[in-house]
Amino acid sequence: MFRLISIELFKIRHHRASLLLIVAYFLLLTSIALIAAIKFDIGPVKFHLAEQGIFNFPFIWHFNTFVAAILKFFLLLVIVSMMSNEYSYVTLKQNLIDGLSKKEFILSKFYTVVLFALVSTIFVFFVSLILGLVYSDFNEMSIIFSDLEYLLAFFIKLVGFFSFGLFLGILIKRSAFAVGFMIIWSVGENILTGLLRWKFKVDYESIMQFFPLNAMSNLIKEPFTKLNAVKTVAKQVGEDLTKDFSVHLFDIFIVLIWTFIFIYLSYWILKKRDL
Repeated sequence: MFRLISIELFKIRHHRASLLLIVAYFLLLTSIALIAAIKFDIGPVKFHLAEQGIFNFPFIWHFNTFVAAILKFFLLLVIVSMMSNEYSYVTLKQNLIDGLSKKEFILSKFYTVVLFALVSTIFVFFVSLILGLVYSDFNEMSIIFSDLEYLLAFFIKLVGFFSFGLFLGILIKRSAFAVGFMIIWSVGENILTGLLRWKFKVDYESIMQFFPLNAMSNLIKEPFTKLNAVKTVAKQVGEDLTKDFSVHLFDIFIVLIWTFIFIYLSYWILKKRDL
């Protein structure tokens, strides 16, 4: 495993665009801390976002993993470009000539996907821990380390999303088209959700939960309606924001199944394709 990962990291180190995207991604993850500096002073109204409880334990685990997951497209570009470069620079064929099997080649990509997801999760953990220790009103150990399942959900979500990107990179061969297809797929799922909800008036959530991007989205639901300020406003206008925000094993299982499908299809395409 370590030999296969080292091969991929060597390729990435010598690809400037990928390095820049990775650096930009982790800088943006760090910039979550800048949210604490957001303040609005409009006459007598003073609004400080950090004081709304977004960095309180254990809410911070939910909030930061949700925000960090939005930035995953930066690493998606690295994943799909890894595959397009294999075809552009003929390194795929050279690796196979040098003795790397097609199975090992796919595993090297998948291990890199898992590594990216793991490093991202660890990074978000430490950023969140530091922010929480600085801004949280609750610092008891039992509270600090509760709701850590959001970090597991974040890791699974990244692995699934990057595996989807890897599959598209192998299928389409061109990074721009692969990312474009991912965007089109996302729009397609949203359109289908709208049709099921408004036109056919069926239980759209029970159907859409099995679609890949929707399943990944279900792992970490939006956290904003958890905030007391939002609940207060909603109550004043007569809205009920009661919602299940927990991480469910069934959603994790669906994403893991899709991850397996994407990696297996990637191997199947590579095995059948004439290189």
